[in-house]
Amino acid sequence: MNKAEKFDESLQELARFARAISHPARLAILKYLAETKSCVSGDISDYIPLSRTTVSQHLKELRDIGLIHGEIDGLKINYCLCSDKIERYLELFEQFFEPVKNSKITC
Repeated sequence: MNKAEKFDESLQELARFARAISHPARLAILKYLAETKSCVSGDISDYIPLSRTTVSQHLKELRDIGLIHGEIDGLKINYCLCSDKIERYLELFEQFFEPVKNSKITC
């Protein structure tokens, strides 16, 4: 058992989400996909200032956690946001931070 497994599943899930969005490139990819308001076919590295290989690694991180999915369409991959999973993570974030926000403690 690793140390993370000692915490409840919702905290582990929230930590995985936070880790996945902790890089500005992954945030830029999510933002780009959201702004296009559709699935993106082709090379996202045309829109993100990183090499194709680096963008692919970031896409993999986002796919692994379920924030996006990619479907092969001939020689291209269509990338889409996974709204249900995003809603789930936002809900977890909200549930976690609600008591923190309402604690009314000031430093």
